[in-house]
Amino acid sequence: MNAAGEYQPDPALATVPPDVVAEWLAPFLEHLAKERRYSRYTVRNYRQAFEDFWRWMARSGLADRGWDRLESRDLRDFVIEGQRRFSRRTLHNHISGLRAFWKFWLRRGRLAHSPLAGLPLPKLAQPLPKFLTEKQMVELLAGPQRMIENESMDPFTAWRDRLVMELLYGGGLRVSELVGLNYGQIDFERGFARVLGKGNKERLCPLGRVAMAVLVKWRDEFARTSSVDAPVIVNSRHERLRVRQIQRLLKRYLALAGLPADMTPHKIRHSYATHLLDAGADLRLVQELLGHVNLATTQIYTHVSVARLKRVYDEAHPRA
Repeated sequence: MNAAGEYQPDPALATVPPDVVAEWLAPFLEHLAKERRYSRYTVRNYRQAFEDFWRWMARSGLADRGWDRLESRDLRDFVIEGQRRFSRRTLHNHISGLRAFWKFWLRRGRLAHSPLAGLPLPKLAQPLPKFLTEKQMVELLAGPQRMIENESMDPFTAWRDRLVMELLYGGGLRVSELVGLNYGQIDFERGFARVLGKGNKERLCPLGRVAMAVLVKWRDEFARTSSVDAPVIVNSRHERLRVRQIQRLLKRYLALAGLPADMTPHKIRHSYATHLLDAGADLRLVQELLGHVNLATTQIYTHVSVARLKRVYDEAHPRA
């Protein structure tokens, strides 16, 4: 995609004929970027799905048949062949891109049916999300204060790092939402942030009493400006921090607290959701707080809570 959101063919993947790109692919990708407002990563992934499918069609002698003449058995063959080339997750993502492609052209009347209807896919494994316990979170969040007390870190950096972790855990923010957060998105009176999540969907995130207290101290004592468009999370030059920098600073405090090094900012979000459900929060409310479109995405955290209850039962009950 160029700066105007228009599709530009990738020279390294110039295997799709230009007329197919212009007639079928480009309008679809522009719809995703401009109307659906999908992220550039999703647009890229759907483009790659289309290009891979086209290459498969060319190898299989189906490229000249026409989109509306493809049949369910053709797509089943693609899935069978794709299992030898892709992980199950990647294959599911490719099929999602193709479903979106067919749905787009069905709505516009250029295609009359979709060969993907009822297409069987290999089941995905459902690993439980990793998270920190409440005690571990306390240890992690205490790290910046320990650095100040040991005089091994300047107050600016320590309070910034604490704010990062308090907002990730107290607000359940995605790391991309955190680095994009501006002062104008925060309601200091009511204690919530208005964040722009996946698909440019806006939601309200309560930040919690502790996170708000740290945020106010940071704004009053360390921020150069708190104007509407000023970033909240900045470096020593008061420039917006990047996602990679957030990931690196978290590693430092995980090591300091003796916690697993594979914990990521997103797993702090897992901890946020799991702790809410453990405390009795309604699943629908947690879905809204996380900004999940589908309840099924949120339900994975109920499996974590149930697994945890079962483990406690097995360890404590004489009849277990």
